[in-house]
Amino acid sequence: MDYLVPAIIVVVVFGGIMGGLAWLTTRDRGRRAGGSVAGPFEEIWHPAAHRARIEVQVQDERTMDAPSPGDPLILSDEPRP
Repeated sequence: MDYLVPAIIVVVVFGGIMGGLAWLTTRDRGRRAGGSVAGPFEEIWHPAAHRARIEVQVQDERTMDAPSPGDPLILSDEPRP
């Protein structure tokens, strides 16, 4: 009986932490904050998703080169013939 109460406390605390992390990752799925919290866990248990998240971050950080003087102006996103 002496071991039952501490074991229950450990299970409840562990379950609360894991449940909180799961809630946080689903809540922040579309935001940038979720990756910093769930990144290490995602890297361990789902490496493909972690690599995809890194690729998205790399693409977000890319910038377009500034046009050089004399370059033609592109006024729309339509492909040129």
